Amino acid sequence: MGFFGVGSAASVASPGTPRMPVAHPSAPIPVQGPSIGHGLRTPLGETGLEIFPLVLGGAEFGWNVDIAASHRIIDRYVELGGNVLHTADSFSAGRSEHIIGQWLATRGVRDDIGVAVRVGGHPDNPGLGPVNLVRAVEASLTRLGTDHIDVLYLDGSADQAVPLEETLATAEWLIGAGKVRHLAAAEFSPERLVEARILASAGYPRFTVLDAHYNVLHRTPFEGDLRLVAGAQGIAVTPSHPLAHGFLSGRHRNRDRMGLSARGMQLATYLNRRGQRALKALDGIALELGVPDAAVAVAWLLAQRTVVAPIVNAYAPEHVDELVQGAGVQLSRSHLAELTRAAQ
Repeated sequence: MGFFGVGSAASVASPGTPRMPVAHPSAPIPVQGPSIGHGLRTPLGETGLEIFPLVLGGAEFGWNVDIAASHRIIDRYVELGGNVLHTADSFSAGRSEHIIGQWLATRGVRDDIGVAVRVGGHPDNPGLGPVNLVRAVEASLTRLGTDHIDVLYLDGSADQAVPLEETLATAEWLIGAGKVRHLAAAEFSPERLVEARILASAGYPRFTVLDAHYNVLHRTPFEGDLRLVAGAQGIAVTPSHPLAHGFLSGRHRNRDRMGLSARGMQLATYLNRRGQRALKALDGIALELGVPDAAVAVAWLLAQRTVVAPIVNAYAPEHVDELVQGAGVQLSRSHLAELTRAAQ
C-alpha cells in the first residue's frame, strides 16, 4: 500500500438503487504497486550503489527484539522503500546477523538488499589484525548466509595497535576474493583517514563510506576536522545514533521511567536544560510540519553536509513508519537554525 492514492469517480446509481456513500475527495485511497519510497534513491558516495536515504540497523535484533518482531520491522522498512540493512558481528554476539540472514533466506531478496557489516568488536575475532579480520568476515558471511558483504565497516576503535597498512592489505584480499564489495570506516580519526588515503594512492583499497556518532545533540568531534576530511575525500557519511539512543524521538522525558539499565543511563545524560531545549524545538517543528519528532531529527541530519543516510534502529514497525518520514521532510533554514541554536 502506497503513501498516497488517487480518488476514483463516484458511480452513478440507477433510479431506485440505494446510493452508496461517496468518500470525501481528500480521503486517502489505497493504490496498487510499490511505495513512493521505492523511487527515493541517493548515491552512496563513490561506491556506485543507489540507496534509500535511511539505513536500517540491527543493533536491537536478538537483544531487545526477538526474531519474529525483527522480521516484521525489516519487512516494514523494505515495504516503505528501504534497501540497506546494517549490522555488526558484535551485535547480540552475532544473533543480529543470524536474524538478518534468516530474513534474507526466507524472503529471497538478497540481490535487491544491500548488507553492511561492522567488524572488529566480536570477542572471538577482536581487532583488525589480518587473521582476525579474515575470520570475522568469514564468520559474518556464515551467519548471514550470503557469499558477500556489500559494505564492510572496519571498527577503528577496536584495535589501534594494528598498522593500518596490514588491515588494508587484508581488505584488498577480501575484495579480490569477492567476499567484500566496498570498504567503510567506523569511528576513525581524521588522522587515520588521511593515512588511509595516502595508502590508497599507493594502490590499497580506499574508504568510500564513514560511520560517525552524530546527531543534533552530539555534534563533536564530527563537526570539525572529521567532516572536513570526509568532504575532501568524497566519503559518504552514514551517521550512527541519529536519535541519541532514542532521546530525540521525544518518548523519554521522565527520568523515573528510564530505569537503571545501560540504555536508561544513556538517556538520562540528555535530561538537562540543553536536552529539554532541543526537545522543545523538535516538538514545535514537528507540530508545524505534522510529523513525529524522530522524523525531524532524521531530517536535520540529512540536511548536513556529507551525510547520505543515517543508520537507524527500531523496536517496532511503527517506529520505522516514523523514521522513514524523515527522508521526505525538507527543513527550512529557520528550522535548521532553530534546532542548532536550541542544542548549542
